[in-house]
Amino acid sequence: MSLSDVEKSAIVAGLYAASGAGDFDKAEEYLTDDFFITEADSLPYAGVFSGRTALRDLFTRVMSLMDVEGFDIEGQTVGGDYAVVILAFKFKDPSLKPARLCEMFRFRGDKICEIRPYYFDPATIVAACTAKTAA
Repeated sequence: MSLSDVEKSAIVAGLYAASGAGDFDKAEEYLTDDFFITEADSLPYAGVFSGRTALRDLFTRVMSLMDVEGFDIEGQTVGGDYAVVILAFKFKDPSLKPARLCEMFRFRGDKICEIRPYYFDPATIVAACTAKTAA
C-alpha cells in the first residue's frame, strides 16, 4: 500500500500525539513489528532500540534521565518513503536551552519502520541530563 504525503504526515502527527499523551498502545499501531530507533553515540541514551515497544522503552529511558516539559514542532516535510520533523524539546528547568533536532521517519507500507533523530547540539541533551542528576 502506498500512502500519500498527507497520509504520512497524519501518521507522524498521530504518533506524536499518542506518545506525547503516554498512550503507547496507540503509538505502537503506527509501527512495524521490526521498527527501530537509532540514537547517536554522543547521547546519554545512545543505541538502537528495536521492536514495536522500542518507542515506549526509549521514552521511559529518556524521561528517567531528563525533565522534558514538552516540545514544539516547527516544521515538517514529506516525500518518498520519508518524513522529517523539525522540533525543539523544552525542559522544566528554565535555565536550560531547548534541544533542537530533526527526526527522520522512514515508512514501509502504511507504517513507520524507523526513526532516526539528528540533534543540532547534543550538549543541550547532556546538560538536561546533568541538571536532573544534580537536582
